[in-house]
Amino acid sequence: MTGTDSIGARLDQALLIRRPDPETGAPWPAPDADRHPAPSPRSGWAAGARPAIHRLFLLGEGIGASRTPALHEAEGREQGLWLSYRILDSLEWGITAADLPAVIEWARTSGFSGFNVTHPFKQAIIEHLDGLSDRAAALGAVNTVVLRDGAAIGHNTDWCGYQTPFRAALPGACTGTVVQLGAGGAGAAVAYAMLDLGTPRLIIHDLQTQRARELADRMNRLFGADRAQVGTDLATSLDGAEGLVNATPMGMATHPGCPVPPELLRPDVWVSEIVYFPLHTELLLQAREMGCHTVDGAGMAAEQAAQAFELFTGVTPDAARMHARVRAMAA
Repeated sequence: MTGTDSIGARLDQALLIRRPDPETGAPWPAPDADRHPAPSPRSGWAAGARPAIHRLFLLGEGIGASRTPALHEAEGREQGLWLSYRILDSLEWGITAADLPAVIEWARTSGFSGFNVTHPFKQAIIEHLDGLSDRAAALGAVNTVVLRDGAAIGHNTDWCGYQTPFRAALPGACTGTVVQLGAGGAGAAVAYAMLDLGTPRLIIHDLQTQRARELADRMNRLFGADRAQVGTDLATSLDGAEGLVNATPMGMATHPGCPVPPELLRPDVWVSEIVYFPLHTELLLQAREMGCHTVDGAGMAAEQAAQAFELFTGVTPDAARMHARVRAMAA
């Protein structure tokens, strides 16, 4: 058996074994000729051309507890779609960055509508795609891959997924220095969102200094020289800063811990988190104890999923319903 064949067999086992609908108990898929919701005008699907059956999955590391499948499948039922969403945990199934071309080709030939991508593949997958949306190209990170007409196109819904709920929670923020932890795929989206909101100075910290420097350079090309800088000492960066964003996996159930020593927090610093499971991360608990305004990761999880749902299916979801469901699942 070749390496590609071996990966295909693992993907078959991980993603194609039929399982009953979690709410109705019916096998999936069970097409219904009456299920034809109207296509979103932004989706690119012509009326009558968009399928009502969708296979999707999430690719990432340590994601077995993700609520994303339940979120998409529930909204699919509400919209009259037969939608299956599975987990492809790279740790469980032995998937590496070298396997990404085989994963894409398998998904394309197996009839999938697309898949979401999370840590650590958001940047590594780019070179294997057939094209990128303008935002994904600008950010250098992909979290959504749409498979249509034989092509795999990368999109990024993370930046607006983060920005929209953040702006609603803290409408007067981003007038001073913001410190960001993390320069990976999610970090690129958060940096873009922060600078797009008008943050005059964004200081980026990452364990890989070169990665932080590359992200700062990318953002400065988009927003102007010196808007993004690389931080080397967290205490110095936070001294006088308006806000702090954690764009690292630390705080997840599979990556426990707090990325900031509690003594560096101040009551006048707002703290924002991209992790949503658990909803109340150690960082947020420490920040609230200090008296900081906080923004949890549930809004980003729901908003980016809503926009990805529309890209995958061609149907505009009920975003408010998806936000409520994320909070209910994460509580």
